[in-house]
Amino acid sequence: MKEPTASAIPALQDGVSEPGLTMQITYKLRLRDTHTAELYRQARAVNFVWNYINQAQRRTWQESRRFLSRFALQRFTAGTSQELGLHAHTIQQVCRAYTEARRTHRKTYLRWRGRRSLGWVPFSTGHVTFDGEAFTFRGARYRTMHLREIPVGAVLGAGSFNADARGRWYLNVPVEVPEATSASVSQVGIDLGLKDLAALSTGEKIVAPCFYRASEAALGTAQRARKTKRARAIHAKVANRRKDFLHKESLKIVKTHGVVVVGNVSASKFARTTMAKSVLDAGWSSFRDMLRYKSRLRGGGVCLEVSERLSTQVCSECGSLPASRPKGIADLRQRVWRCDDCGSVHDRDVNAARNILRLGQQSLGGGAHG
Repeated sequence: MKEPTASAIPALQDGVSEPGLTMQITYKLRLRDTHTAELYRQARAVNFVWNYINQAQRRTWQESRRFLSRFALQRFTAGTSQELGLHAHTIQQVCRAYTEARRTHRKTYLRWRGRRSLGWVPFSTGHVTFDGEAFTFRGARYRTMHLREIPVGAVLGAGSFNADARGRWYLNVPVEVPEATSASVSQVGIDLGLKDLAALSTGEKIVAPCFYRASEAALGTAQRARKTKRARAIHAKVANRRKDFLHKESLKIVKTHGVVVVGNVSASKFARTTMAKSVLDAGWSSFRDMLRYKSRLRGGGVCLEVSERLSTQVCSECGSLPASRPKGIADLRQRVWRCDDCGSVHDRDVNAARNILRLGQQSLGGGAHG
């Protein structure tokens, strides 16, 4: 997802985004089950390619302590598309994904892909087309359960087919779409939490529904009985309910506020603590991602991420650090506090959201809008 350009930010402060801007979003469309046999065949061939280049990288490292580039791996696999029944560009995309994953994880070689690996078939730009009713790839037509607003003849970017744990196949296709051309002048700061998913600088709060916690008993029963299909279905339902909730709440925010400022709380760091289940159940990272792209796609605005350091302790009215402020984990249960300097009474999370908004306004160089 592209970040807002610097040239677009001043226009957003006036309530109107720069015309003619486009952004790339990825549509995830579920395929009809009639296509699964061919996709599984291609996925097994993709696994073979992955394991082959993984073995080549492992052998090269053992012999000469060298890393193979994706171009070197593509030379290793050149001319195998007909034998494997894959598109040549699919093989090239596997080589590219392999080298990117190796760099990301900082490994000399990666895990092997086998029967338990989820199905995956990548493709390059222009090799999947859409005629208004179905998608075509390698001469085969793939129909989806639901069609999104994808224009006929649009150039589809490099994406993939992938299967989930229940064996359902999806098409992930990037499409260039125009950004919204107008935005509200309203600005809002957001402090992310666990009991409340988000506290807004306006005083509103979004209660965290805790979908995983609500399904934990049923999931434990299924796992103890070794009903793996039931457990997978529960996990999928929890993920879908959480995603649906986050989509709806993020859309409400971006339609109301032109500038959204959110704290940079690290979900990955909190996921290594005793609060891991609650953090992962809240979906902070997904919520921020949705706010970021929907601000441009739906609201015509911008979403900023700022440091939330001391946002809970600073008084949002007078800007001081009073002695009465809540400090660290010891005062985590102190949800309301009074500033010794100006006498203001603060809700801990709303106060943090207002300080986050102030930092966002300073980074934009603009004043506060209601």
